[in-house]
Amino acid sequence: MSAAETGADDNSARPADSLLTTIADYVTSGPARSDDTRHTALWALLDAVGCGLQALSTSECRRFVDALAATADQAGPVPIPGTPLRLDPVTAAWAIGAANRWLDFNDTWLAREWGHPSDNAAPLLAAAAHANTRRHDDDQLRVSEVLDGLISAYEIQGVLAMDTALNRLGLDHVFLVRLASTAVSTRLLGGDRDAVVAATSQAFLDGAALRTYRHAPNTGPRKSWAAGDAASRAVRLALLTVAGEPGYPAALSTPTWGFDDVVLAGQPLGFGQALGAYVMDNILFKVAYPAEFHAQTALEAAVALHPLVRERLGEISRIHLRTTESGRRIISKTGPLRNAADRDHCLQYIAAVGLLQGTLSAEDYTDDRAADSRIEALRERMTVAEDEGFTTDYLDPDKRSIANSVEVFFEDGSSTGEVTVEYPLGHRRRRNEAWPLLEEKLLDAVGARLGPDRRAAVAELLAAPDRIHDMPVQEFLGLFRRPA
Repeated sequence: MSAAETGADDNSARPADSLLTTIADYVTSGPARSDDTRHTALWALLDAVGCGLQALSTSECRRFVDALAATADQAGPVPIPGTPLRLDPVTAAWAIGAANRWLDFNDTWLAREWGHPSDNAAPLLAAAAHANTRRHDDDQLRVSEVLDGLISAYEIQGVLAMDTALNRLGLDHVFLVRLASTAVSTRLLGGDRDAVVAATSQAFLDGAALRTYRHAPNTGPRKSWAAGDAASRAVRLALLTVAGEPGYPAALSTPTWGFDDVVLAGQPLGFGQALGAYVMDNILFKVAYPAEFHAQTALEAAVALHPLVRERLGEISRIHLRTTESGRRIISKTGPLRNAADRDHCLQYIAAVGLLQGTLSAEDYTDDRAADSRIEALRERMTVAEDEGFTTDYLDPDKRSIANSVEVFFEDGSSTGEVTVEYPLGHRRRRNEAWPLLEEKLLDAVGARLGPDRRAAVAELLAAPDRIHDMPVQEFLGLFRRPA
């Protein structure tokens, strides 16, 4: 249905802002996807679901999802992976999105703005499952169509992030999730080009959330559910639009009152390159460690140094880290860390755990683990500096490195030597190394939350990915649903 069909006002007769039409044209008639891109998209989807299963093994995430479900219709059409719940599409998008994001273990995009494009998986799954309730059995939306939508959502979010640093305005990247998912969810729900324009304009009118909850002294668990919140809003706006709610075609460009003036201080938002599949092809998977991505290579370096320092912890005089400008600005922290949300975004804490243990898991952010005085002793000896070469390569679209280096110095004047890791496990340049580990990560999450039989069933499907592509969306979600 076109929003213009309602005739509610004459907004639809006005020329739409070019960004709205570019998004709508791309979502409704974008380029064909290569087999390699679709393979990456399938693993992006599977990894997001697996991250949600792992998160639901924690009491904090379960408490949050149960609280959402308690206020919702629990006879809805959308199965919630890792739980026995079935919820309405708006609440389902929030619940799935919060779980997927909870442990900061899902994939990442780093540019002038940062974010997690797999946050878009939840609203697309919820919208598609809901849409299937109104479709005949032989016309069900399949996982393959969600994958095409996911590629589009990744591209919209990621390409905008390449040129616009919302973080420098104190704004949060989840705005880009709401924007991308509103456009693609509208399409999955049957909306045409005009409807995508209308729904996307509504996403801009919502403005952008503050980053307050990601930074001291306010760091808190909202950062674990903020993307789910954005996901649910995207589905809500898409549903309203396909039901006939009109849009606001000059939502960005209107002087004084438009998004560009109000939110971006007069700087127009736009795409710096043509939309294709660049973001999905270059997405960064978190393969081994649940840590903020700017710290991943620092952690790999620290783990490599662990054998050299584990017997000499009391002899360490200082530890020097070199990082990117973004890494230094976002996650370099001194002083007290108040909670798990603070710790998993602290470069020094993450590196200290790697040096101390030779690994890192989500449990290392808990209060009990953080009480280990050796972690704070190592943090106190750390210095962090920006390496301008690292920053240059970080922003180079042909490299997209996320380099960190770590060197440990001892009281006798000796050192470990510097270990530098430029490209983290999960980078496009290390894909072949990552694929089997991503499969292991998923199957471990399935087994831990759903049991060995379900793990075996998922493993069998992974050997025949075309069967997953052909699954109706609700069947795919049901594969990961926990029995009551």
